[in-house]
Amino acid sequence: MCVKRTNKSAAYRSLFALAFLLLLPALARAQESAADYPSRTIRIIVGFTPGGAPDITARIIADKLSELWKHPVIVENRPGAGGAVAARYVAESLADGYTLLSITNAHAVAPAINSDLPYDTLKDFAPVTMTSIAPNWVLASPSLNIHSLKELVALAKEKPNQLNFGSAGVGSFMHFAAAMFNDVVGIQAQHVPYKGPPEALADTVAGRVQYVVSPIGAALGLVRAGNLIPLAVTGKDRLREFPNVPTVAESGYPGFELLTWTGLLAPAHTPAALVVKLNAAVGETLKQSDVQAKFKAISVQPIATTPFDFGKRIADAVAEYTSAARKADITAK
Repeated sequence: MCVKRTNKSAAYRSLFALAFLLLLPALARAQESAADYPSRTIRIIVGFTPGGAPDITARIIADKLSELWKHPVIVENRPGAGGAVAARYVAESLADGYTLLSITNAHAVAPAINSDLPYDTLKDFAPVTMTSIAPNWVLASPSLNIHSLKELVALAKEKPNQLNFGSAGVGSFMHFAAAMFNDVVGIQAQHVPYKGPPEALADTVAGRVQYVVSPIGAALGLVRAGNLIPLAVTGKDRLREFPNVPTVAESGYPGFELLTWTGLLAPAHTPAALVVKLNAAVGETLKQSDVQAKFKAISVQPIATTPFDFGKRIADAVAEYTSAARKADITAK
């Protein structure tokens, strides 16, 4: 019995040694590829049509990375299913650092409303870094003739389920943002979904819906023109350009904060050395003054994080949106 165990142990040790020797060339190639990366075109996939924050921020970053690495970094739009088409494509791509995904909060919203996604939001991707962050704001139609969050809440409580709020579609981040806002301030209103932010904002201007919770950049021109009334900002601080617009917290709901963000992911199992190299390069581009100016022009703040911190933010967002979806009975349709 003892002799047999000894022979087996020796055999296992021999097999392990052989396997290790066979792996050495692969390990060497992995180290070499990290040192030489990139050696060809990198693609950043965006799950939305051109013009939104995940698209614009990705293009700004891609231009700078192309200059830095002397290899093309291109942005490719693959819209569909709220970003899920692009996410699946990247999840199934080679984990070699040459295919990345530019995401927004919608990436964390998707699993909260759809249990049948063709990928795992957390397990099938390697976080690289967050790239931008921005607050939202609560906007009212001029037809309501109100100018404060207190007035909106009072009116909504006086007329429960009689006010309408617009969004960019069922399960969109604008839908979640408004549902979470409604829950915090304790009001009930009817949801009116649209194809996208422009349509929702246009009907708010026209008075067909009474209020909306919108990204800053999407409604900036309408607010400047006086076509929409800003009642509150969902960040911790007031906006420099609109110092008279209070935060939701200042308006009587302390602790409330609701931010939109963008970031970059790679396929799961991308070598850590490549993720580190990507993280450092993107972080450096976000520090450049011209990049910061371009981000400011679309009302977002450039921000770089560690891969770990970005992964935690996504996981926390999935949990938060899942809870919000249950409370507001939001499901994919």
